[in-house]
Amino acid sequence: MMDYRLAGLRQEEYEEIKRVLGREPNENELRIMGVMWSEHCSYKSTKHLLRNFPTTGEKVILGPGENAGVVDAGNGWGAAFKVESHNHPSAVAPYQGAATGVGGIIRDVLALGARPAASMDGLFFGDPENRRTQTLSQGIVEGVGGYGNPVGVPTVGGKTVYDSCYTDNPLVNAFNLGLVRLDQLVSSKTARPGLRVLILGSKTGRDGIAGAAFASAELSDDTKSSRPSIQIGDPFTEKLLIEACLELRDKKLIVSMQDMGAAGITSSSSEIAAKSGVGMILHFDKVPLREEGMTPWEIALSESQERMLLIVEPEDYDEVAAVASKWGLDCTDIGETIPGDQYTILWNSEVVAQMPASLIGDRCPSIHWPSKRPGDLEKRWEFDLEDLPMPEDFNKAVLDLVTSPSLRSRRWIYEQYDQMVQANTVQGPGAPVSVIRIKETGRLIAMTMESDPWKCYLDPYRGGAETVARSIRALAVAGATPLGLTDCLNFPSPEKPEQYWELEEVVHGMSDCCKNLECPVVSGNVSLYNESSTQRILPTPVVGTVGVIDSPDHYLRSGTWQEGDHLFLVGAMNAPLDGSQYLLQATGKTMGRPLPFTPEIETDFSLRALKTARQQLAHSGRPIAGGGLAAALVKEAVMTGLGAAMRMPFPTRMDVFLFGEGTPRALYAVPSDKVVQFRLVWNGFPFVELGQIGGNYLTLENIFDLPVPVLTERWEGR
Repeated sequence: MMDYRLAGLRQEEYEEIKRVLGREPNENELRIMGVMWSEHCSYKSTKHLLRNFPTTGEKVILGPGENAGVVDAGNGWGAAFKVESHNHPSAVAPYQGAATGVGGIIRDVLALGARPAASMDGLFFGDPENRRTQTLSQGIVEGVGGYGNPVGVPTVGGKTVYDSCYTDNPLVNAFNLGLVRLDQLVSSKTARPGLRVLILGSKTGRDGIAGAAFASAELSDDTKSSRPSIQIGDPFTEKLLIEACLELRDKKLIVSMQDMGAAGITSSSSEIAAKSGVGMILHFDKVPLREEGMTPWEIALSESQERMLLIVEPEDYDEVAAVASKWGLDCTDIGETIPGDQYTILWNSEVVAQMPASLIGDRCPSIHWPSKRPGDLEKRWEFDLEDLPMPEDFNKAVLDLVTSPSLRSRRWIYEQYDQMVQANTVQGPGAPVSVIRIKETGRLIAMTMESDPWKCYLDPYRGGAETVARSIRALAVAGATPLGLTDCLNFPSPEKPEQYWELEEVVHGMSDCCKNLECPVVSGNVSLYNESSTQRILPTPVVGTVGVIDSPDHYLRSGTWQEGDHLFLVGAMNAPLDGSQYLLQATGKTMGRPLPFTPEIETDFSLRALKTARQQLAHSGRPIAGGGLAAALVKEAVMTGLGAAMRMPFPTRMDVFLFGEGTPRALYAVPSDKVVQFRLVWNGFPFVELGQIGGNYLTLENIFDLPVPVLTERWEGR
């Protein structure tokens, strides 16, 4: 009898399995339960926390519990989207880890019957001067492009962060959004007894076996050698799989569908069974294999890529197989759905595993880890502005800031990605918000990815709220009404009380912000144990927020200054330096306390920003985020090739004015004939005219005077 601990199970989990089965589980069952009840698959440390998130709303069609969330994009169309982590695999095999992360999230969206239409990636790397970071970052970026480009889905945006805490544990968070007619949605909850269970796509091999368990442990020298746990991706097969699934959808041949991701056949089949309230009988000796001698448990847990599980009517099998053959894909009948809850695996007619489907997927006991407020929390907040010397040379201060690792241009990354395939990209990488069009309706879908691990470290509750609020501000400035968001919670081990407290607080902060700003969480992912024996990552929630723009005329771009435009700053004139990129650059420390979340101010800002875009009162709009006003000015100047002559509207401390962060603010370029209307829209909210756009110098009175060509050269890292 196999020791349950070798399967990764805790004693109380093993006892629960025995209680439900009424017997000792066999080795196949133990291995299956060990993976399905791993942290990666079961969310056992966080599922009680995730219930805090608001998940319903006027525009929510499908929330958490499906392969991805779906929101109503108008005119009978839906947007399906989700973000997922592929952190541990990318740390061990950067190219394949990142590539299969892209492939997996695409299949999650495809499983709902949506055509994958846009991808984004959240990449978190260590010290850029470190050789390991350089190797990992190059491999990861090549992996994202190496899969995303040939599969035919544009990579339109993302978020890239550098901090030494990610040296051992880089993070790769893959986002995908697909478009689907709401009357063509496919669900994983609609199976009935008497249907056939099919595998569509690639053959099954040993790659990725126990990948879910690998992703549920801290990285060590032992786990870093776990290359067999890394999946191998084939984007050309995935492209065929996409087209085959969509043709089957159009022909109404799919009753239910699930991607084979973590835990492979076991996860996909047991999830459909449990969600649909049916049982299954699966014949593993019928599964097409690409390696000889595979055992039932290896087949059960293989994470070979480019596979989907389909539930179809018995009489439709031949037509389904014909479509698969047309696209050059294997399509094999491996079983049937039955009444009840029994999940049975057969091998040459012999029962090798038999358990309730609900036990496999739904009944893993929650773990409520001890939680303790960090003893150094108030020390993290210690920051006295009076102790911070003013820069002697603001030209140098601005240049140093915008060329710092987390603020400089990402062109070297996104130029490796196909941004325009499918010909629907309106705004690709390099802007605060990415935008695609729905050709059939004329509407635009806007999306943005945000994260601020430094503020989440300083005050997890406020940092969590700020992360969500920042994404909603960006959408509002672009003219988009938020429809919902997806989140990926990247954290270190939950077994350490102070780290678990940070996780709890971030979730509460995000949840409260979502509730107040009416932006539901429709999907998401949790990645824990992102630490090694020598370092842990900062609390790193990543949010992908999606909105709709009713008309292309209501979309306000960034980086589109025009000569003679009036430059306006809206929002607080002085934002705090606490937790700012400038403070990190100037002192090498993350310190201070972010501002508290103020829903009334956030809502007021967003409503006025939406009016500005919809009334077409500006040529350009940019939310002010990392790096403060200075970074926003530089990015706008570089993108347009124009400078601006500005004056100080009032006496103030210049470093605070230029580099402060963490409050609703934006920079607008307003044509002369729209200035009066613009002022009326923002009347009652702080705003000030900074100056006028023109020439090729970015100048603020006697504070700084920078040639735009020099800014461009330095920011691009040439």
